[in-house]
Amino acid sequence: MAQVSVVMGSDSDLPIMAKACGVLDELGISYEINVISAHREPEEFFHYAKTAEERGVKVIIAGAGKAAHLPGMCAALFPMPVIGIPMKTSDLGGVDSLYSIVQMPSGIPVATVAINGGVNAGILAAKILAVSDQELLKKLKAYVNNLKKQVEEKNEKLNKIGYKEYLKEQ
Repeated sequence: MAQVSVVMGSDSDLPIMAKACGVLDELGISYEINVISAHREPEEFFHYAKTAEERGVKVIIAGAGKAAHLPGMCAALFPMPVIGIPMKTSDLGGVDSLYSIVQMPSGIPVATVAINGGVNAGILAAKILAVSDQELLKKLKAYVNNLKKQVEEKNEKLNKIGYKEYLKEQ
């Protein structure tokens, strides 16, 4: 049974959504992944969102671009947390998607990450689930500690070889 449902309106969103899935994989969180268009297949979308809770889903991560109605519609139908990922668009750079997702009416909140913020969406879903899962909380703490170590290693290398050499290696 999937704890997280990852959904996108188009398969063109998959590279960003895969980053969220990568975090979920790393932390051992079960998930399902689907392409469902709220605009092009509304009946299928309504079924998906209305049955998510009974499928065991605790958090939905929904990615969408342009009008970006998918996260908000998930939040309207699903009683638990929804995380929206605004997708970068060729027309307006993703600002259109961002505004669409964050400007939800009172009572229908969508937690929103940065444009193309797949990694942060996965981490936020994990943090939500970790509220009631001590084992997952330990994994999250280790994940964050690993991020810290990576920064420390980069800083050590930078100071050892200098910025010019460091940039050449990038």
